[in-house]
Amino acid sequence: MPIYHRLGEVPPKRHTQFRKPDGSLYHEQVFGTVGFEGMSSLLYHLQPPTQVRAVGSPQDVSPKIAVENNLTMRKLLGFSVKPMDDFLDSRIPLLVNKDIILGVAAPRHSLTDYFYKNADADELLFIHKGSGKLRTAFGSISFQYGDYLMIPRGMIYQIGFDTEDNRLLYLESHSPLETPRRYRNHFGQLKEHAPYSERDYKLPVNLETHDETGDFLIKIKKQNALHPLTYATHPFDVVGWDGYNYPWGISIHDFEPITGRVHQPPPVHQMFQTDAFVVCSFCPRLYDYHPKAIPAPYNHSNIDSDEVLYYVDGDFMSRNDIAAGHLTLHPGGIPHGPHPGAYERSIGKKETHELAVMVDTFRPLMLTQAALAIDDGKYFKSWIEKSDE
Repeated sequence: MPIYHRLGEVPPKRHTQFRKPDGSLYHEQVFGTVGFEGMSSLLYHLQPPTQVRAVGSPQDVSPKIAVENNLTMRKLLGFSVKPMDDFLDSRIPLLVNKDIILGVAAPRHSLTDYFYKNADADELLFIHKGSGKLRTAFGSISFQYGDYLMIPRGMIYQIGFDTEDNRLLYLESHSPLETPRRYRNHFGQLKEHAPYSERDYKLPVNLETHDETGDFLIKIKKQNALHPLTYATHPFDVVGWDGYNYPWGISIHDFEPITGRVHQPPPVHQMFQTDAFVVCSFCPRLYDYHPKAIPAPYNHSNIDSDEVLYYVDGDFMSRNDIAAGHLTLHPGGIPHGPHPGAYERSIGKKETHELAVMVDTFRPLMLTQAALAIDDGKYFKSWIEKSDE
């Protein structure tokens, strides 16, 4: 739930005449969601944002499903996905259902040769390695290691990287990505008990205004196809905008963990919500301070959700043989918990330095062919106390 933001020049009254220095009109655009009921912004363009020169043949980008009905706990070795030059080509979908596409990416080059728009889904990019700048008609957002970038559906963007060594976790959500409702008061402001505040948001700055005509390629994702459209004017020709619907960022390092005398359940780590899944941030924190506390999580049956953990950095106290870039999938329907030795090993520890992103989906996840290619194949056996497997 972003806050009201404004950049550039806008007229004093919306939907009224706003003229250029030469007397001609700027072109107003409503960028909104849920018809005209959801969050929206008003943009003012130099040229109408509707001038399409050409429409190319769509490219099928449907995830290739390998396992539709999964009840196997899995470990996927995310860093084994090879880097690729093109930003979109580098995005490898791993786990999907009707609500979400979850994948990893290792783009070597910036997205500068064309523009991209996801017309179906909000996108959440987590920056595991790398730094750079997200560019949109709303301005730019600089990012670095640990940042989440929330890009609303329908947003045209480019993304630049400072080096070729980049690793991302990405989500595509068909439901709006929001801050958790329990963190907000009835006005929408984050409450005092929330683990982050509006002060932590990374909002767009440095509005670009390009007064250019020509051929501008925008690749638009719609219904699992990538449609190449050529526009006659530069999409970043906005002189001003205001509203609530725009890209924004926040760092996982600005999440302030909620702790207690005994082990706290995963919802205290929640960062984002949709009506189909939640996203949590596990951050360095002090452990539970009851004199007989067991800091490691108890065994639990996630009957109603599939749980995905993406390991970012640090010492993952409840897991054995886990490294940065690994993803573990714990499907709903079977219990899981700390690995052998981790329960006892955690007793007496005062803090953890783990950093991870968790996604809990309320519908089962299917695995793609790409996911099976990086599956270690033995994670489901890792809870056996003694085995010569």
